[in-house]
Order: sequence, then structure tokens, then C-alpha cells
Amino acid sequence: MPAPSDRLPLIPYPASVEWTGRGFSWPDNPSVSGDGLAPAQDVADLLQARLVPDGSGTLSLESAPGLASESFQLRVGREGVFLRASDPAGFRHGALALARMVREDARLPGVLIDDRPRFSYRGMHLDVSRHFFEPDVVKRFLDLMARYRMNRFHWHLTDDQGWRIEIKAYPLLTEIGSRRAETILEKNFNPFVGDGIPHGGFYTQEEVRDIVEYAGGLGIEVIPEIEMPGHARAALAAYPELGCTGGPYEVSTVWGVHEDVFCPHPETFRFIETVLGEVAGLFPSRFIHVGGDEVPKAQWASNPVAQEIMEQEGLADEVALQSWFMKRVQEIVAGLGRRMIGWDEIREGGLAPGAVVMSWRGTVGGIEAARQGHDVIMTPVSHTYFDLYQGDPGSEPIAADWPGHGLDLETVYSFEPVPEELTSAEAGRILGGQGNVWTEYISSPEKLEYMILPRMLAMSEVLWTPAQQRAWPDFERRVSSEVRMLQHEGYNVRPLD
Repeated sequence: MPAPSDRLPLIPYPASVEWTGRGFSWPDNPSVSGDGLAPAQDVADLLQARLVPDGSGTLSLESAPGLASESFQLRVGREGVFLRASDPAGFRHGALALARMVREDARLPGVLIDDRPRFSYRGMHLDVSRHFFEPDVVKRFLDLMARYRMNRFHWHLTDDQGWRIEIKAYPLLTEIGSRRAETILEKNFNPFVGDGIPHGGFYTQEEVRDIVEYAGGLGIEVIPEIEMPGHARAALAAYPELGCTGGPYEVSTVWGVHEDVFCPHPETFRFIETVLGEVAGLFPSRFIHVGGDEVPKAQWASNPVAQEIMEQEGLADEVALQSWFMKRVQEIVAGLGRRMIGWDEIREGGLAPGAVVMSWRGTVGGIEAARQGHDVIMTPVSHTYFDLYQGDPGSEPIAADWPGHGLDLETVYSFEPVPEELTSAEAGRILGGQGNVWTEYISSPEKLEYMILPRMLAMSEVLWTPAQQRAWPDFERRVSSEVRMLQHEGYNVRPLD
């Protein structure tokens, strides 16, 4: 690894950097020549440059069909700057790298950057159920993702505390399910103490389309999550006939796991098929996330319909019933031409064919799924939950505090998505990972930025940069400069320790 003085100021750091000698001084009035390439205007905009005829630009773009998706080659020499890529994402990544170098010093070093992502799935998750965030806040979140080459936005749209997406066939989901009477005050669990302030909000289908289009322009795929069969209180408050008790139900005002779940009767699956059909029409993503986590079984155990299904299907217990339920959902998702993602509990009782496992309770679920031939996204609490405290709880804003877990920047940076016990073939099943932002204790855009910055920068490098190119002391130096820049731009970044 080169000495720190020889390292570029880039996050995430490139896969390969070769120093070539004399560099180039970036002018005050730069130009881009794109050989008629579609991304040329986007590159020019990113660099605040003008488009000029082919061959005469400060930066020359060249199509390179042989390069992998999202990859790029950036060459700086005394004759100018040259950027090669095979797709818009690659050109965008290269332009952002160049823009960051120019911002650090207009006297660019002679260098050849040959860069490519380590993982195809580099994600960030945002829970908008516990606290709703307006579309402009979501877009600012997406801007940060794109800046650091994160390409999958996992949008957690439904939960016990609020249903946040308009579904035309079921209008009560937003008329009733998007509103709760109040929110529990911080961590007052015994007794529950609420703030007395109603909380609500949802995204219209027009707003969803706009956000999806905006993300697409940044090279980000938006993956919707519709929770089932648990975390369903908001939906059940709107349509109590979908539950096992008949209700009444209320949109939850407190956190935690709730006993109320979807009952596995025909009406529920008609609901799921209709809802996911509308969702698929809004999101062109290859994936639909269906939750599947933290499903209490008590109501199924006492419900005649659930017990009758178990008898008819020869299911040994309620764990097997959950597996049967998720396999039915998988069939619906596959019928829409999409792949199902679920939290690692969907493994219990047997995995649905083709399901992708999001491993959050450590890495064991992901390891076992990979060994069974399933694709995996690694998101263990220990390294990826950005709702956790970043330092001493006594000196930090209120945050989540899973037993034994805080999550500082260095711990995020130490994350290795591919467990060493996997074979090469099994390791190929690890699509990547993501940072998860649960919002029980995040109610404002400012707090949201504080909780993700700078931890998202560490996650971006974990998921992009080859493991052998990463070193904490070097990242610590580069992130210090990056934090100052973000603060100058008005982001509410947590100060470095």
C-alpha cells in the first residue's frame, strides 16, 4: 500500500491507482467532449463544465464496452484528462472521483485509476414508518448515497407504526394506517408515556414515481419493503378482517414487536397480491422486500383458520406455517417478475425457492443461506445498524442501544461482508451489504444526517474497495478531510472522535 502522502483523497478508495508522472492543472472554465455519449451532459453538470465538440475538451469521454458495469478508468496526464466507462453509472462514478480530486487541488497528479466495485449490492436502508420523512429529505438522502457510490435504496415503507405508501385499491391504508395518535416519549417503556402529538404522512403514487425516477438518474435502484406477516398493525388498523382476532386494532404508538399479525386466510393473500401488484407498477426494481422478521406465532396457534390450514397442508407447527406463508408470497412476487428479499427469519421452516436472505441477526443466517444456494445481503446489527449509539450514550443524542452494541466509525469500517468460512462458490452468493437506518429515535432530517454521517462513508468503502486496499489509519485521514467538506456544505455530520 502506498504511503499516506501518496493516497488520493477519495472515498471509497479505488481498486487500482498507478502514478504516471506529470499531471495536469484543471482550468477555471473546464469543458467536456463526449463523442456523442448519452452521459456526457451528466458528466459536464457534475464537473460544472460545458460540452464542446469531440476531442477538444479538458475531459474526454470514451466508451469502453469491455469494462464491467459501474467500472471506470480515469487517466490524468499533461495532455489532459480521459475517462472511459461502459455505462452511465461508470461515467458518473468517474466524474465524481475527478470532481473530488479537483476540489482537493486543481493541480491534478499524473495518475491512472482503474476502478470497479467489489460488490454489486451497496445499499442504504431508511425506515419511514416509525418517523415519516418528506420527499425532499429522501432525495437528499439519495444524493448522499450517489456521492459515495451506494446503488441500492431499501425503502422501509410499512410497519406497526405507520403505512406510508398510497395503494389505490385499499385507500384506508393511508386514510387510517398512515396516522398514529401519538409517539412514545423517548424510552419511557414502563409505563408508556406518549407525547400527545399525532404523527402521520404518506407518499402518493405520484411522489413515489418521482422519487424512483430521481434515484434512477443517480444510478440507484429503489427496493420497496412491505412488511408481512408481522409488523402489520398499521395495515390491520385499516382492514381488521386481515387479522386473526378481528380487532379492533390501532396504529401503534410504541416500539417493539407486536403480537398482531396477518392471518393466513384467502382474503389476506388477495390483499397481498393486490398491494404488491400496485407496488410492482411503481418500482421497476428487480426486487421486492417483504419483511418476514419478528413474527409472533401466538395468534396463529389460537386461530381456527390458521390451524385448519396447518392440518390441510400437513404443517407440523406455526414455524412451518410461516414458511408456507412466505412461499405463497414468493409465488406472488415471482408472478410479478421480481425476486423476493426477506429478513433472515424467512429461513425458519424452509426457504422459498429463489428468495434472497437479508442477514441481520449476525452472519449465521447468511452463511447457512449461502450454503443452501441462496443469494445473501449481509446486514448484521453489530456492524450495520446506524440507529445505534456512535459513542458514549451519556454524551450522544438518544439512540438505540441493543444489549452489548454501540456502533462507532471504526467498527463499521472493520465490517467484512464475506465470512471466511465460506467456500469460493458460497462466497459468490454474497451480493453485498447495507447500512440500516431505523428511525424510532430519529425524527428530524438533522438527526438523520447525524446518525448516518460519517458512518455511511465507512460502509461505502467496505462495499466498494477491495479488502486488501483498506486500512483504518489511511481511511481515518481521508475521512477527516471529507467530514470538513460535508460540514462546509451544511450537512449535520457527527464530529470525529
